[in-house]
Amino acid sequence: MKAVLITGASAGIGEEFARQLATQGHNLVLAARRLDRLETLASELRQRHNLEVVCIASDLALAGASGKLVADMATHNVELTGLINNAGFGDRGDFSDLPLQRQLDMIQVNVTALVDLTWQLVPQLKAASDAFLINVASTAAFQAGPNMSIYYASKAFVLSFSEGLHEELKKEGVAVSALCPGATASEFAQEANMTNTLLFKAGTMTTEAVVSKALAGRHRAIVIPGLKNLLMVWLGKLSPRMITRRLAGLLQA
Repeated sequence: MKAVLITGASAGIGEEFARQLATQGHNLVLAARRLDRLETLASELRQRHNLEVVCIASDLALAGASGKLVADMATHNVELTGLINNAGFGDRGDFSDLPLQRQLDMIQVNVTALVDLTWQLVPQLKAASDAFLINVASTAAFQAGPNMSIYYASKAFVLSFSEGLHEELKKEGVAVSALCPGATASEFAQEANMTNTLLFKAGTMTTEAVVSKALAGRHRAIVIPGLKNLLMVWLGKLSPRMITRRLAGLLQA
């Protein structure tokens, strides 16, 4: 079965990727911790689009989870044509106040598991025709972020890593893109304790708009959906880093 793998597919941007790729006729492998939500989504997509959807319970915060996910995919004879590394989370608070394990889990999911899974699956993408890889970063990737230092640093890694892979893999016919959304209407804000911040009070994009931009621009190294987000990133490039990091801190104070 030729299919696209989406991690963190049980809600938010990951769920929307599943919906839009299903509309385009792609078979899917959906991975997340909440298997019940994956199965509900999969049932809907199978009935509506007459395609194959495999659901795999996977907690990428656990060591070895990436290898287990790849092994589980192999039992379903999946031939990968696309990979969307969407799983990730953030948390708001001073570095010294947030629990250490919570922050180490954030690095594990946002960085280590993403690298591990990508390394294991790149050979399959190289063997496919018109394959693509989308790593979900953030506009947070473009500056430091007081009150969310680990999250911002993790997304900076994802952006840099994706840009490097974009250059390495384009000669192999694999399109690599870093998706850098800003505030988006999803579960992220609640999970990260950010619903009352200036960043989210200033307005959010819909997951539909974010994913539509991501899929349309997947041959570009960096995709920043939304004019406001694009302007903020470019203004940040023109401003001294001292200013951009202080502004980031104010937006999520």
